[in-house]
Amino acid sequence: MHNFEKLKIWQKAMDVVVEVYKVSLLLPVDEKFNLIHQIKKCAVSIPSNIAEGSGRNSNKEFIQFLGIANGSTFELITQLILAKRLSLVSEDIIQPIINQLVEISNMSFSFQKSLKEN
Repeated sequence: MHNFEKLKIWQKAMDVVVEVYKVSLLLPVDEKFNLIHQIKKCAVSIPSNIAEGSGRNSNKEFIQFLGIANGSTFELITQLILAKRLSLVSEDIIQPIINQLVEISNMSFSFQKSLKEN
């Protein structure tokens, strides 16, 4: 078992959630039940799956949840790119979040590799 609150990957994922919630306030109200809901859901899913996996009984289970978090990471990147392509949010707002998500994904792949080795 891992203390998820001490994991840098979880901390960074939580930072992204805060940024995504701020960005969602910039999106049009008519996207409330579409893109805004989906973006928030994906963002929250990333640290939630890291936390859930950390509480599982084995590294194999933790790796599975890190994989789910990775899926949500890439889904969120896609949704942010879509918001940018629809001109709902500017690139200078979206790109730093995408960069953070790529970093989280890289951390996750490295973490999964180290868990497999143990």
